[in-house]
Amino acid sequence: MSAPASPKTTGLFSAIVIVASLGYFVDIYDLILFSIVRVDSLNELGITAKDAVTNQGLYLINMQMGGMLLGGVLWGILGDKRGRLSVLFGSILLYSLANLANGFVQTIDQYAWLRLIAGIGLAGELGAGITLVAETLPKEKRGYGTMIVATVGVSGAMLAYWVGARFGWRNAYFVGGGLGLALLALRVGVYESGMFEQTKKSDVERGNFLALFTNRRRLARYAKCLLIGVPLWFVVGILITLAPEFSTAMGITGPVTAGLGVFWCYFGLVFGDFASGTLSQVLRSRNRALQLFLVFCGVMVGVYLFAVHGASPTVFYAVCFVLGISVGFWALFVTVAAEQFGTNLRATVATTAPNFARGSVVLLVPLFQALRGPLGLIGSAALLGAGSLLIAFWAVSSLPESFGKDLDYVEQDEA
Repeated sequence: MSAPASPKTTGLFSAIVIVASLGYFVDIYDLILFSIVRVDSLNELGITAKDAVTNQGLYLINMQMGGMLLGGVLWGILGDKRGRLSVLFGSILLYSLANLANGFVQTIDQYAWLRLIAGIGLAGELGAGITLVAETLPKEKRGYGTMIVATVGVSGAMLAYWVGARFGWRNAYFVGGGLGLALLALRVGVYESGMFEQTKKSDVERGNFLALFTNRRRLARYAKCLLIGVPLWFVVGILITLAPEFSTAMGITGPVTAGLGVFWCYFGLVFGDFASGTLSQVLRSRNRALQLFLVFCGVMVGVYLFAVHGASPTVFYAVCFVLGISVGFWALFVTVAAEQFGTNLRATVATTAPNFARGSVVLLVPLFQALRGPLGLIGSAALLGAGSLLIAFWAVSSLPESFGKDLDYVEQDEA
């Protein structure tokens, strides 16, 4: 069912694109900050044994990612019921306050609960921003708009590394919270999606999360969208976050820090997101661009795990950089998720899909730990990486192409 009038569109460098980009910049800063300050923060809280740092770090990552699973559903439903803007700014407010509080933690329990709350807040910004950009840009420019959001956004990880290294982990959390609160001042000039406003005037049901499970074809589309993003979080959540542990197992000739691993990976992501978004526009195909990047990612996971044994830290970080480029299909993945569904469920999907993909770390970590005994660190990572990449490639290959698709429609048969 199409809306009776064409909704308002905007330019590629409009206030909407700028605010969504800066919002994702702060989102990524706060999202990845724990991976950067994990060792220093845990050491200061009295956890110094190597195994304890690894285990408590994984516990805190799981709490953050668990919060993102909860937040993905919450913000996604609100985005379709109340609007994209309310989610965009509400999520920024929540994760900013949580990260300010994170700078004051004194115990692991406090740290864990605040990472949970921060995770809930972090879950909303990207999906709301991508949905808003996709619905307000002309369809021939959508890919460029979401590319800008991602390219600007992922560079927030580099600022997180610089601030964490220069000013300490507590101040890094304070800076992240302050940046988010400052961003709320940019609300002027950002307007709600015209497609959403038109749908709100109709009697169609909006934001019914369960409607994704009541239709077999719709559920299949949704599940495939979720699976596409899992390889990126396998790379970031396991290979990069545990870079010190992997470098030791590989016999790297000097010390490797998780902070620098994250920095170089996300530096690569900046280029990867730019390249994947541009490639999808040049090829006029989201699916072909995703397939190429998944193959590239598979090659780089193999290089990371098997080709740098005994190398220098410089070579190791260079591989982290190229590995980051290879998983630079994140915004393209979220764009595809948004383009696969109608206006009344679009925010729900675009918000839950990336957060369920991020939250896959909650499943990947215990699988990784269970396989680590019989297969070792390298073997368990190789098996998980191969499995997630093959499944993602199948999911992309069986999804309908969405390049140039008219998004001004709603999903029917909600009951």
